[in-house]
Amino acid sequence: MQFTKKNWVWTITLILTVVLCTYVLILHFKNWVSSDADSLKLRSGFYAIEIPFNQLDSVVFVERLPPMERLHGFSAMDMEKGIFRQFKDSLTEKKVYVFVDNINQQKVKLVYKDSCLVFFNLKDSVETLRLVDKISSKINVSTAPN
Repeated sequence: MQFTKKNWVWTITLILTVVLCTYVLILHFKNWVSSDADSLKLRSGFYAIEIPFNQLDSVVFVERLPPMERLHGFSAMDMEKGIFRQFKDSLTEKKVYVFVDNINQQKVKLVYKDSCLVFFNLKDSVETLRLVDKISSKINVSTAPN
């Protein structure tokens, strides 16, 4: 192949595409969880949600995700991430956020604002348990009477 000035444009385009795809894969590779005194933040790539502790109603473990319709998101290997809609609420536009790093482990079901749902877990089940304990203590503190 003869080297021309046009080849460098395609080479740069290819390199940028590979770098961008790698970056997106790293963003979605795991759930990034952070919390401060007032809220819990879950992020995985393009999907993010912030839940104030005073709006949390319950935190429970579930074995399986309920049947849902994917609005957008993805499933790959043991991961399930994105925004879904439950079948029973298919007439409404109530969104269910799913941040599951390991589909084979128990998932945490967060209910906030009386009926909004978030399902999540982390790759390490021990870290998931620690996070649930931390969230539960924040709920108990925030719901305790003054």
